[in-house]
Amino acid sequence: MQPESGLNDNLNGYERAVRFDVLTLKKDVEIVQSLAKWKRMALAKYGFEEGAGLYTDMNAIRRDEDLDALHSVYVDQWDWEKIINKNQRTISYLKKTVKSIYKALKKLAKAVNTKYPTITHTIPDEITFISTKELEQEYPNLTRKQRENAVAKKYGAVFLYQIGWDLSDGKPHDGRAADYDDWKLNGDIILWYDVLDLALEISSMGVRVNDKSLVKQLKKKKELHKLENPYCKDIIDGKLPLTIGGGIGQSRLCMFFLNKAHIGEVQASIWSDECIEENAKKGIYLL
Repeated sequence: MQPESGLNDNLNGYERAVRFDVLTLKKDVEIVQSLAKWKRMALAKYGFEEGAGLYTDMNAIRRDEDLDALHSVYVDQWDWEKIINKNQRTISYLKKTVKSIYKALKKLAKAVNTKYPTITHTIPDEITFISTKELEQEYPNLTRKQRENAVAKKYGAVFLYQIGWDLSDGKPHDGRAADYDDWKLNGDIILWYDVLDLALEISSMGVRVNDKSLVKQLKKKKELHKLENPYCKDIIDGKLPLTIGGGIGQSRLCMFFLNKAHIGEVQASIWSDECIEENAKKGIYLL
């Protein structure tokens, strides 16, 4: 992907993409950090119609990731994107979509438990929906991460929605790029994970920006210069379809359903010698 296309995910705005030159093309290219924007472009490019979509087996490298039990420089996700109409850009449609994904997770839990009887996992029958403002009101004295841990432990499975706009203290619940998710129509699927005693985010998703929300969010982040890149121009000009989409972490799901204590137990990546040795002492062997 060429850097000037605007298709790369800038994540929180400080992470550097992996960039290199291709000798025969005499051009610099980048490895995408996520497919959040690429998928929407692909739906337009390949002529998908309303109600249809695509899914991908996505692999990426995030060179500036803080490595720990849940984070690796190697990212693997099942990414999906679907074309919707303007009447479906609602919280109710977002919740309906979340419920269908959660239904698939419940089927997966049952399949794993059937195939591996020694590994048991019980997830709630229903997923609980809570906005970031409601979460702040419920746990005003906790940090963002502590709030997620508290609500995930309470309900077992949560969809935390509306991430990006400021809360009462003038800061967002978490960082979100301004040019793909609509911050009023996005969220994370979070499961409580007993093995590590914490909230485990397994999916980030949302209704994508339209022309109005794109400009508002870019203005908020002081990134209006991005309106000059081809991707944002295509949104403003109505050349890209309205969509909903997200990513589901493959390694995160493997960790959860196989009761693993470190993401390095289910994927091959790179770790410091200290990390490898420290985990080996606990009987945790990283790939």
